[in-house]
Amino acid sequence: MDAQQKAFIMKQVTRFSGYSLLILTSLILIAPVFFMVVSSLKVDAEYLTYPIRVFPTTPPQWRNYQLVFTMTPFARVALRTAVLALSTATLSALISSMVGFAFARYNDVKGNKQLFGLVIAMLIVPFIVILIPQFILYARLKLTNTYWPWILGALAGSPYNIFMFRQFFLNFPKELEDAAEIDGCSPFQIYWRIFLPNAKPVIATVMIFGFINVWGDYLMPSIYLNASKTLLGVTLASAFKNPQGFDLKTISLAASVIYILPLIIVFFFGQKQILKGVVTSGLKG
Repeated sequence: MDAQQKAFIMKQVTRFSGYSLLILTSLILIAPVFFMVVSSLKVDAEYLTYPIRVFPTTPPQWRNYQLVFTMTPFARVALRTAVLALSTATLSALISSMVGFAFARYNDVKGNKQLFGLVIAMLIVPFIVILIPQFILYARLKLTNTYWPWILGALAGSPYNIFMFRQFFLNFPKELEDAAEIDGCSPFQIYWRIFLPNAKPVIATVMIFGFINVWGDYLMPSIYLNASKTLLGVTLASAFKNPQGFDLKTISLAASVIYILPLIIVFFFGQKQILKGVVTSGLKG
């Protein structure tokens, strides 16, 4: 066997090993979701039996999905959550792109590097550390039980989003900016007409992450909002109980399936933009 054949065999073995590892990892990650979907079609008695049976032995209980909408105002709360998530994601992307543009294109301004270092430092501060001071601040401003904490948070930008936009805008050639200035464009016009339209991968990335952060959040709605204004995660966490007060497990699982479905759809259609945005934002430091 010559060297060329050995190299070919090693390449095939490496490829097979890589694909095997990816398939195994995918199965491990998909298994809980698959079990949740299958269990949502069971009755509670079958779901709680031991030993565990993966597939239902009774007819599939599609009624569980119907009960999700009859036992809770699912559509109304889902619409409220989606509107808030989309609004905050849009605001955060817009504000963060402005700040990222300033950090990227005006790096000769005094204090630029220090301020950007402060933004990066905010990335390592856990949210739980600022949760209580933030709540006290909003409570004293009488903004609890409103959606202003989300709106004001979006208007403040996001350290991660600012970093993404700054890294992406650093890749733009200086000559493009100079040509726009010669044509009479102001700094805001350069940002709005040239830089922002070409930042679609980053815009899609930060908006998808921003939407997911609000849609999938349980902690903030449970702290800031009462039952009449709360978001979908809190509503579904405690809505499905029988008259004796016990949790209806399989209906809760059906609600969870519906709850995560928009996130899967958003990520499925936006995964290329996410990968492109993350890769292109890390090309230059």
